Formats: sequence, structure tokens, C-alpha cells
Amino acid sequence: MTSSTSDPTGTGRWLRLGQHALLAVLAALCAVRAVADGAHPLAEIGALALFAGWYAVGPRLARLGRDGTGWFVGLVLLWGLLVLVSPENVWLAFPLWLLAGHVLPLLPAVVTSLLVFVVVALEPVRQSGQASFAAIIGPFIGMVVALGVAKAQQALVRDGIERQRLIASLYAAQEESAALTDELARVQRAQGVTSERTRLSRDIHDGIAQGFSSLLLLARAARAESDTDRRSQLLEHIESGAAQGLEESRRIVGALAPADLDEGSLPAAVRRVAERFADETGVAATVTASPTLPAVPTTVEVALLRLVQGALANVRTHAAAHTVTVSLEEAGTTVRVDVVDDGVGFDPQGWWDQPSPTSGEGGYGLRATRARLRELSGGLSVESAPGEGTAVSGWVEIGRPVEDA
Repeated sequence: MTSSTSDPTGTGRWLRLGQHALLAVLAALCAVRAVADGAHPLAEIGALALFAGWYAVGPRLARLGRDGTGWFVGLVLLWGLLVLVSPENVWLAFPLWLLAGHVLPLLPAVVTSLLVFVVVALEPVRQSGQASFAAIIGPFIGMVVALGVAKAQQALVRDGIERQRLIASLYAAQEESAALTDELARVQRAQGVTSERTRLSRDIHDGIAQGFSSLLLLARAARAESDTDRRSQLLEHIESGAAQGLEESRRIVGALAPADLDEGSLPAAVRRVAERFADETGVAATVTASPTLPAVPTTVEVALLRLVQGALANVRTHAAAHTVTVSLEEAGTTVRVDVVDDGVGFDPQGWWDQPSPTSGEGGYGLRATRARLRELSGGLSVESAPGEGTAVSGWVEIGRPVEDA
């Protein structure tokens, strides 16, 4: 018999209740007919009580998950005792055939059922010395039907259990999918926050921080300048730089492109940055741009312009250069920007090997620019040596000319 714990659908429970009810009805019928046919009442009732008591052990074994073969064999033997008490008890063969289909595998169930059938078919011969066709064919059909019903019940219960398992698996998969979706959304939000922080730190460094650095140098120069006209010129540069820094900060807050890109192409923006750099520092700045330079997405323009701004800020602060050359070129599907100065130079390998600075004393710009270009499938290289100037090169692979929408 199938344990109720393995049948969450409840189908097997109702089938078992029906089988118990059938056996109870047949047992009562057999008792009445046996006593009416002359069987000793105590023997009949005692044998039926023993049969019913042993039958009640079966559901307990099923709940414990025990094998029911031995139990069923004992039940068949008790039924044989009942038949010896009264031939009317052969009616209990039908529940035995049902149980055989539930408890035993197919072949043992068929063999056991045939043995029970032989007893049922020979009982009229034992009692009256003769047998009829109906007394044989009727029990045989009952045996076949009982075995078929039992195996069909098992298949029905198995299908119900499998369907329940699939439904449970589906619910589990849906819950797991929902959990993964929530986790993915959380990770994406975290990545978005990190990316936005990185973008803001780069924009603040390349725009506002470098602007403050320029204002600081201009203010120091103005304070040390004795020529009134030159001091007035420096103050005008400070005022212009402060206004530009204010506008840049507003654009960073609004997540817009640099102000220099608003009034023209990338070459025009680079020329304005270089001209302003030359006016403020006195360093000769030259800009050359390839006439075949393709239109590029705004994100690429921003990255390359930030590269120029950062490189010129480093020239202003560290290089002590006399001339700077900025060139924009295209080679196939690559747009390249080079900023070359004739300043004091430095050891780039030793600089790259140093940990990223966190003290605010400088050194963040080139690393931030390189990271920005790598995000756009580009890169950054720095060539320099002490006393030999510096060349900063950045490039972006655009695949093909792309017009902004």
C-alpha cells in the first residue's frame, strides 16, 4: 500500500478509503451469509476479527514506509482460514486482488491472484462436487478487473505525485527567478551608483579641479606681478576662468557635455581650450586636425576633450614647457589625440607603478582618463623621459563614423 506521506495530491487517500469501505461491506456480508449458511458464529466472527486486525496493520506499515509483502502473504493465509470456516468468505477475494495490485509488483501480483482464483474456483467443487462455467468465469473476470483497477490507481497516484512535484518545481523556479532578478537589479543599481560616482569624479577633476588649479596659478602670478597692465590681464583671466568653472559645475550637475563642445566640433573645442591655455600661461600652443576626421559620438568627444584638458593642466603645473602641440588624427576606424610638450619630462613607468593617489596631491588625471578611454574601447599611452618632454596619446575605436542622433 502507498504511504500517504508520498501522495500530496490526496487522490490515493480517497482510493484507500474506498477500498477499506469495500472490504468492510464484504466482511459484513460474508459474516451474515456464513452464519445463515450454518457456520459456527464464534468461529466466523473470530476468524473475521483476526483477518480485520491483521488488515489494519497494513496502513501502519505503509505510513512507516515498510515493505508490505510479508503482511500481504499473512492476509492471504488468514483469508484461506476464513474460507475453511465458510465458503461464503470467498467474496473477500476481490479486496485481496485489489491489494495484490497495490502491494506486489506485476508478476508476483498475477501469480498470487491466480492462486487465490484457484481457491475461489475449486471451493464449489469441494462443497458440492461440481463446478459451473459461471463459477469460474465470474471470479476470473473479477480478478482481471481488480488487478487492472489497482494498477490504474497506482498510475493515477503516480501521475498526481509527479504533477504536484512539477508544480512545486515550477514555484521554486519562479521564486528563484524572482530572487535572481532582485539580486541582478541590486547589483545593477550598485554598479550604476559606482559608475556615476566615477563619472562625476572624473568630470570634477578634469573640469572644476583643473579650473581651480589654473585660477590658483593665475592668482599667484597676479600677486607677484608688479606691472599693472599685466596684473589686470591676469585678473581678467581669473574672472573668465571662474565664470567658466561655474558654468562647468552647472553642466556636471546636469550631466551634460563640457561647455567647449556646445559651440562646434571636437577640433574647434580643442582649439578654444588650447588658445585659452596659451593666453593664461604664455606657452605657445599649436592645434592640428586631420581634415578627414569623422564625426564621433558625444561620449567620445567628451573623453578626448577631457584628455586634452588634463594633459594641458599637467603641462601648466609640472612641465615648464615652451611649446605644446595638440594633434587630432584618424586612422581607419580609430580617432587619436596627441598632446606633446618640450618640458622637463618624467619617468612614466615609475609613475604608473605607484599606487593611485588618494591624498588630493595630484596624479589622478591620467589614471581617470585611461579608465574613461578603456570604457569606450580605447586606450592611453604616455611617452616621456627626464629632460625630453612628454607625449600623451589617447585613442578610441569607433568602428565606423557615427552621427549623433
